[in-house]
Amino acid sequence: MSNYALSLELPWVEKYRPHKLDDIVGNEETIERLKLIVQDGNVPHMIISGLPGIGKTTSIHCLAYELLGPELYQQATLELNASDERGIDVVRNKVKQFAQTKISLPPGRHKIIILDEADSMTPGAQQALRRTMEIYSNTTRFAFACNQSLKIIEPLQSRCAILRYNKLADDQVLARLLEITEAEKVQYNSEGLQALVFTAEGDMRQAINNLQSTVSGFGFVNDVNVFKIVDQPHPLVIKKILLSCTNAKNIDEAIDLLDTLWNKGYSAIDIVTLTFKVAKTLPGINESKRLDMIKEIGFVHMRVLEGVSTYLQLCGLFAKICDLA
Repeated sequence: MSNYALSLELPWVEKYRPHKLDDIVGNEETIERLKLIVQDGNVPHMIISGLPGIGKTTSIHCLAYELLGPELYQQATLELNASDERGIDVVRNKVKQFAQTKISLPPGRHKIIILDEADSMTPGAQQALRRTMEIYSNTTRFAFACNQSLKIIEPLQSRCAILRYNKLADDQVLARLLEITEAEKVQYNSEGLQALVFTAEGDMRQAINNLQSTVSGFGFVNDVNVFKIVDQPHPLVIKKILLSCTNAKNIDEAIDLLDTLWNKGYSAIDIVTLTFKVAKTLPGINESKRLDMIKEIGFVHMRVLEGVSTYLQLCGLFAKICDLA
């Protein structure tokens, strides 16, 4: 299939987005709670919080789809992305107008307003929602999806059931990737899938997007192609650097390997972040030394984030790791 033909298709993250709660991966206990809400039919106002790409907004859409059915779902749900439309005018106009709209629903069913990225809403807009939620509670339910529930004002939190989503496990992400590769007849090897899972860090959306980008860019999913797409240093190079420091205490070899990454244009933040990930599972090192190593990486990470993202910082980091070994 040509790249042009691929570009005409839906993004895979949309093409394989679940439409039923049974199809959602991970967070089984919370999903079971949502299934009970569907059976009961009485939806509370709710806040779903958790990391990006783990199914918060999708869960609310699946809940609405199962409660209202395919026909009423389109009419009786309103989704607003609060990171774009987050001012008080949106609450006064769009939200209120939809809440006032009369739609004939089965007994016990409600219209659902989905506010994505709700933690980006201004405090004024959140305050304006308090009264709207109370006035229209007989006909309308609000569902907030956010990364941090603490950024939702307390008066709204007290009106909602709060559901927390955890990061997806690597095997859960891998299982869904295998389903998609089979459906799309993708050519891959096991290292390629491991690289997708490693770079996604529990973010299903990221994993699927990276899979599609690798297929459209290279046609074959292996670790080298994946790391080119996500523009991260290869973990094996970082692993060699750390092993040079810990096992051989060879700082010259470590710096030579660092030079290859630096000359390819990788930034200090890329290298430090990946060094932390690799250090967590580095073989042949006792836990006490591992903790000391992670502590040093943490200090350098902090300095880099503060703006001191120089080559010298990285050289100093690997020299200190050599001393610790």
